Amino acid sequence: MQKIIEILKSGGTILYPTDTIWGIGCDATNPEAVQKIFDIKKREPSKSFIILVESEKRLQDLVDVPEMAWEIMDLSEKPVTLIYDNPKGLPKELLAEDGSIGIRWVKDDFLRKLITKLNKPLVSTSANLSGQKSPMKFSDISPEIVAAVDFAVEENREKVSEYSGSSIIRIWKDNRIKVIRE
Repeated sequence: MQKIIEILKSGGTILYPTDTIWGIGCDATNPEAVQKIFDIKKREPSKSFIILVESEKRLQDLVDVPEMAWEIMDLSEKPVTLIYDNPKGLPKELLAEDGSIGIRWVKDDFLRKLITKLNKPLVSTSANLSGQKSPMKFSDISPEIVAAVDFAVEENREKVSEYSGSSIIRIWKDNRIKVIRE
């Protein structure tokens, strides 16, 4: 764990198991690290990434959370990413063109420990080249991606993900919602 934290704090990138699929991650507050992930994935900068947080406090430090968001998070049976307006303290490189950000509050013990020790939100994007199939287990990740990151986490390499991705729901301050992906 300490090695992972050192890599992330020095602007490095990691492959890691999320509460859904395998992801590529970095310190979400480091614009240079975020750019590295765009380069690794060969992804258009107009396509934003989501970030993971481990606590209610960190979520509230980043965005104003509408009441409906709490209800969605409480009732969702699978991991859910909510898209919020006007995040605070995040680099513009992470934000969608409209200034919004997708955030998932994770319940997974490994992720919570990792984010707590990093003490910053973590970028999470599928560990694949843009447009390719998302990796359900570590062995699904292309050698090109494995070689491009600074570190691949050993945790849960044999485990096959229960989810091919999170639900994605856009939420506005007035509690309007739009389901982007179920």
